[in-house]
Amino acid sequence: MSERLTIVIAAFNEADNLPLLHPRIAAVLEPLHDLDAQVLYVDDGSSDDTWRVMQQLAASDRRVAVLRLSRNFGKELALTAGLDRVDEGGALILDADGQDPPELIPQFVAKWREGYDDVHGTRLEREGEGWIKRSTAHAFYRVIGRLSRTPIPADTGDFRLLSPRALSALRQLRERHRFMKGLFGWVGFNSVAIPYHRAPRAAGHSKFNFWRLWNLALEGITSFSTAPLRLATYLGLLTALTAFVYGAAVILKALFWGDPVAGWPTMMSVILFLGGVQLIALGVIGEYLGRLYDESKQRPLYLVDTWQPAAGVSSGQAPLAEGDGHAHRTTTARSQSA
Repeated sequence: MSERLTIVIAAFNEADNLPLLHPRIAAVLEPLHDLDAQVLYVDDGSSDDTWRVMQQLAASDRRVAVLRLSRNFGKELALTAGLDRVDEGGALILDADGQDPPELIPQFVAKWREGYDDVHGTRLEREGEGWIKRSTAHAFYRVIGRLSRTPIPADTGDFRLLSPRALSALRQLRERHRFMKGLFGWVGFNSVAIPYHRAPRAAGHSKFNFWRLWNLALEGITSFSTAPLRLATYLGLLTALTAFVYGAAVILKALFWGDPVAGWPTMMSVILFLGGVQLIALGVIGEYLGRLYDESKQRPLYLVDTWQPAAGVSSGQAPLAEGDGHAHRTTTARSQSA
């Protein structure tokens, strides 16, 4: 019996890239006769023709399944929705922009068959990206690698193959603020890296601007490390110690040398400095508190609008993902929203 592999591709406004990417995937899968493969495209609430392109691909290729979310939930949750639909075999995550080469799929499958549960691609270089983005990405992976006790491979994105037991373990992690690279590392099991050169985007431009990348970095650090809280504590202690030492010096100078105590400029400088340190500490605490607030509401991770299984792959119904009971329709039925 051949092994099942589902290639999961989350897309947001990638109507230009998908027609270029799918023929490459089909060409790779064609000679793999001993692999029962399908492709699952997830539309993350796109505003262009991405969904129409996905439906065209599904109509022309019986191995293609398509899933449409009710709105844009973000890449991390779109990936979660796609992985939740993989009910049998392994899953390979591929970006929709064509930068991660599907031509490496046979190498990933070979490592999977050797017994590895997490086969991930590690970038040797990032073509088509400016030096600022490359430098900040390089720095981020090094910083989070030092701050977090969860192993997060450097220069490694979502391009990876997960075994069935890795997928099963990942489904147990249902937090709302999801940093998938950290979740993959937290699951553990046997992992191996495959180095590769990342190509430029096939078409269009990246949806991740610097602001979104900054927020993603904050998500990763606060999700997998309490170091910022500890840093705020150390900063407060250091500031208090400095203030005590400076206050004692001012009092001694006034008592023994009769030096006048510095007036308004010094006082304002001290007040502004202490106020800034306090606001930074409150901001760090607020980041963690906001995440606790979101978790406490227990909302579904995402809502499904349309689910269309692959026509040429026989399988049972995938396990219901979070949000399916609230709003879901297939090509044959539609249920009421909660």
